[in-house]
Amino acid sequence: MEKIFSYCERGFNPAFWAEPLNALTNLGFILAFAVALYAVLHRPKGEHGTWMYFLIFTVFAIGVGSFLFHTLATPQAALADVIPISIFMLTYFAYAMQRFLNLHWVLTILATAGFFAILQAAGDLRCSGGEIDFLRQVPAFKGTRCLNGSLGYVPAFGAMGLIGGLLALKGHPAARWVLAAALAFAISLTFRTFDREWCWIFSIEGRAIGTHFIWHLLNSLTLFLLLMGAIRHGAYNRNRIESA
Repeated sequence: MEKIFSYCERGFNPAFWAEPLNALTNLGFILAFAVALYAVLHRPKGEHGTWMYFLIFTVFAIGVGSFLFHTLATPQAALADVIPISIFMLTYFAYAMQRFLNLHWVLTILATAGFFAILQAAGDLRCSGGEIDFLRQVPAFKGTRCLNGSLGYVPAFGAMGLIGGLLALKGHPAARWVLAAALAFAISLTFRTFDREWCWIFSIEGRAIGTHFIWHLLNSLTLFLLLMGAIRHGAYNRNRIESA
């Protein structure tokens, strides 16, 4: 069966537990899911609907999918990893457009479609082969995908920064949650990007572990902050309108 050797900790070992840290740190997503679910269940009845629960359970799916990928390391498991992440990014973006920024549903659909197109373009970009020639001599940018595949997540960081900034200008209480998530995500992306470059710098008893596991932990924090911002303040604009 075809195996994917993408991260430092696995190296070229096809074994199930070749990436113990990368696999077990997915518990961070499960913890984020559990705490967020507890939080939403203790909000006033009717404040949140199906949309919020869908986001929360998608984080659970992210943890399970990533665990499967870092243990099985197959193309099928890779799909279980990336699909829930893509669903969360698009769904949360649409949620933020409508619940935080009060866009009409038509504009929300158009904005989300545009965001999807940008994600696709960023994920397909290659750094070797002439597309971004000026980066080809930088070690971290070598290989088949830009930034070790992290470039596909840069639009998500940009979206968090933009949404957080707009919310801050509007005085929306969710701004601090979204901006904190953007900061955590920026640090998280750095560790994901340099997993191979820093492979032997991060080691335990002579065994290279890389930095991808830190991406999992900080990404869990990122998603938790986004969820808590939505749980606590997703009804903020609606309540203001109803009380006006």
